[in-house]
Amino acid sequence: MTSRKLGLALALALATGTALADPSPAKKALIDRIIALQQQGISEGMAGSIIQGPLQQLTQAGRAALQQVPTEKREATAKAMDVELKKFIEENVPYLKDKISKAVPSTSSALLDERFSEDELKQVLAWAESPVSQKFGLVTVELQKAVAQKVMTEAGPTLDGRFKTLNANVAKALGLPAAGAASAPKAAAPAPASAPTPKK
Repeated sequence: MTSRKLGLALALALATGTALADPSPAKKALIDRIIALQQQGISEGMAGSIIQGPLQQLTQAGRAALQQVPTEKREATAKAMDVELKKFIEENVPYLKDKISKAVPSTSSALLDERFSEDELKQVLAWAESPVSQKFGLVTVELQKAVAQKVMTEAGPTLDGRFKTLNANVAKALGLPAAGAASAPKAAAPAPASAPTPKK
């Protein structure tokens, strides 16, 4: 089976809730250790990536609209915009990190169990110079895509509403009618993450 077909099979399994056979206790212990090493980095990077795209668009639109504000009010308006953006980030990055941290174990466990043998998982944990490192790096990209899709299925509607509120608040600060709100992003492929470095 090609990697493309395997990826499709995994996506269908996640969408339908179909689970793979449980790994052996020894293999599960290895998988749990790998997930523990990766989890923080995945949560941090993915949460920022999901939030950043729409915020950049909104910030660019806000800066353009700011030029229409009278000069004497421009600085205060810019500060009001910054407050809204900062508040949005502070509220929603932790929200997404929580969603991601809950999605990573089940999603990662199935993928790692499917793609790696128990012996390969031992090599990943030892992480020496070996061919398995490249294989694991490729799987990490697919893993993050799978987690992002799962998180956005659950968090998308909530974020969409919050982006609309943010858009309205920024428009109000600019003294403009609310335009079309930025929507929560679709689950996109995050930037590849580096493989975990085992603790000595």
